[in-house]
Amino acid sequence: MKRKVTKAVFPVAGLGTRFLPATKSIPKEIMTLVDRPLIQYAIDEARAAGIKEFIFVTSRGKGALEDYFDHSPTLEEALRSAGKTDLLALLNSTDMESGAIAYIRQHKPMGLGHAVWCARRLIANEPFAVILPDDVIAAETPCLEQMVEAYEESGGNMVATMEVPREKTKAYGILDVGRDLGDRVLVKGMVEKPKVEEAPSNLAVIGRYILTPRVLHNLDQNLRHNRLGAGGELQLTDAIAAEIDGQGVYGYRFKGQRFDCGSKAGFLQATVSFAMARPELRDELMDYLVDLVAMREAAQ
Repeated sequence: MKRKVTKAVFPVAGLGTRFLPATKSIPKEIMTLVDRPLIQYAIDEARAAGIKEFIFVTSRGKGALEDYFDHSPTLEEALRSAGKTDLLALLNSTDMESGAIAYIRQHKPMGLGHAVWCARRLIANEPFAVILPDDVIAAETPCLEQMVEAYEESGGNMVATMEVPREKTKAYGILDVGRDLGDRVLVKGMVEKPKVEEAPSNLAVIGRYILTPRVLHNLDQNLRHNRLGAGGELQLTDAIAAEIDGQGVYGYRFKGQRFDCGSKAGFLQATVSFAMARPELRDELMDYLVDLVAMREAAQ
């Protein structure tokens, strides 16, 4: 009997250098997409998928991230006194129960695999999810919830996947497909950031994973024996690939639109898309965009 996925790891130790100088004083994960920080989108998606325990892998300078999920008695009392019940309810929805979040420090930037390895003692011998907050996915059914439903049917290890232009395969983990099962593919190989001419497909791994405890064992062995991967880092892709002939690895073609909010362009695209989905913002923003395009065309 497969155990339910109730734990999720959020690797949030990165410095966010692509967003300097903003990230000099605030964690990138606190940067707001419309009116919610990136990490809130990730937490909401995890909750919808049934996650009960949230493991944050952090680093120095992430105090604001920890404070965000704490209660704010002064602000709550101010809203209550002013009768702003809607805002109070919105604020309370960001609170987390005592003990729901655990914080683990990653002292050395050794890659995504190392970040996941840091959480091994809290995961123990259970299947777990990994969510990268940089990957924001707009979907009618949240991406991780889709994956949990698929995992309950297939078991094994599962990674979210989507097609990318062939010239961009060098920036992703890429799947070598053994069998196409429709919304899923059975994986026969995985390559981290291959040369474009060596990419086995254009199916890229996106920042959502459901993994078995064996992956943690593989990470531990790779670290102990100094078997580092691309970029001299402990690669999560390598540890997952080692399970292809064991418990199996599936790529899941999720339904939704993914935004790379680790890049400035992707963050701006997500901001526009999410704002356009809000009825109270849509008309004013659309008028502005139409005027902006008209001015640009007039100037050409």
